[in-house]
Amino acid sequence: MAEKKTILYVLTSGIDTPERTYSPFVLATTARAMGIDATVYFLGRGVTIVKTGEAERIKLGEFPRLSDVIGRAVEAGVKLMVCDQSSQLLGLDRGDYIDAADVVGAATLNDLALDADAILSF
Repeated sequence: MAEKKTILYVLTSGIDTPERTYSPFVLATTARAMGIDATVYFLGRGVTIVKTGEAERIKLGEFPRLSDVIGRAVEAGVKLMVCDQSSQLLGLDRGDYIDAADVVGAATLNDLALDADAILSF
């Protein structure tokens, strides 16, 4: 039997570039529907996307609010990981994020990258 595939989506774009923020969640949700493990890792300004209340403010065109897209991704089993060092750099606390987001250390990104079958960056 083939080993389960994994895709890592690294989101460095934040609330200041909302047009770049939908793709990783749509793709990760699609990956889960295909039976692929999917993780979105928030790095740099990307951590602002999962700060409590921020995704509710983002809605582009006919797409649903970003918070709804994130919620569907989480329901599908997509893991959300926030870089602790990026949080510190931006002056954000561990408790500033939505419940589904786990704050992790920088070494976690290296481990995820080494284990992933594919890595996409946004």
